[in-house]
Amino acid sequence: MKSKQLANVLIKILGLSLCTQSVMHGVSGILNILANSRMPFVWINFVSGAILAAIGISLIVKSRDVSGFLFKNEDE
Repeated sequence: MKSKQLANVLIKILGLSLCTQSVMHGVSGILNILANSRMPFVWINFVSGAILAAIGISLIVKSRDVSGFLFKNEDE
């Protein structure tokens, strides 16, 4: 397996791990919102989960471009 292909796979795994972490943050944020709806800072977990999900999905979708950017001098 070439280093560009390995980087592509590792970037996809990183994206998947960010997506799973975003689920935990989202559930925690929803539970905090339900428990303490009057506090203004309870949205932090939910918003951070949404941001992590967006970053994870973009890494999964653009993993080939990211690995191509990292190894642009390497031949196929």
